[in-house]
Amino acid sequence: MPTLYVVATPIGNLQDMTPRAVDTLRNVALIAAEDTRVTMKLLHVFDVKTPLTACHQHNEEQKGEWLAEKMLAENIDVALTTDAGTPCISDPGYGVVKACVARGIEVIAVPGCCAAVSALSVSGFDTREFAFYGFLPREKKELKEKLLSMARQTAVAAVHESPYRVIELVETIAGLLPDTRISASCDLTKLHEKTIRGTAGEVLEMLKSNPKTEKGEYCLILDFHDVSLEEPHQPQADVSLEARLVEEMLSGSDLRQAQIELTARGEKKNAVKAAALRLKRLFSEDE
Repeated sequence: MPTLYVVATPIGNLQDMTPRAVDTLRNVALIAAEDTRVTMKLLHVFDVKTPLTACHQHNEEQKGEWLAEKMLAENIDVALTTDAGTPCISDPGYGVVKACVARGIEVIAVPGCCAAVSALSVSGFDTREFAFYGFLPREKKELKEKLLSMARQTAVAAVHESPYRVIELVETIAGLLPDTRISASCDLTKLHEKTIRGTAGEVLEMLKSNPKTEKGEYCLILDFHDVSLEEPHQPQADVSLEARLVEEMLSGSDLRQAQIELTARGEKKNAVKAAALRLKRLFSEDE
């Protein structure tokens, strides 16, 4: 029976490649790689000559089906890799694993680097419980809604961000949830690895004052433990139909015209009629 190996690769420092990962890549019949050019460089370093096939976010569903069928037909083992880190964790690979699982093909993890876990481990926050969200929405309204939802659902969140948008993200957090504490890690495992920590406002100032902020990928750990979310604003009670009828009458309509107007705006005809009758009785009592 064939086996699919989900192989984690270094996120920067090649010394993080495990002997088991090297042996796995050397012994399988085929490697499904996110970018064959990137993986080819890695294989060259470790003198691995296994053939490659491209499997990325744009073709993984179809390629997964093809790979799974090929594995069964030829009884071969395949390794799944991405450019850096663990496949399927904010990276392609889901389609291949899904297709193999559906066919009863054994899927085995060959663990190693994961940027989010690395960033969590150096954050200094209480990370016994956390949630991973990958890349957040770019559109400002959706981003704010997502951040509020995250703060309500989890105490600690791990997210990825591009160096070109990290300042904008932290600005949004500082404005929306200013009590959030942030640990922002950049270039994890690489020569110039750096992690900055503080409140959202403090981290924002550090990012803005660093001329090299737009270099390297970021993994941010957001600590919502001290964030107090205000209760959702309670809407004022709906204006009564009687009051709205009076409003229409004050603008020049008679009671019948006011009824027609409210009904045209979507109010239920019987409810408007009942409100008009209550108004008539009220007017009669005042006479």
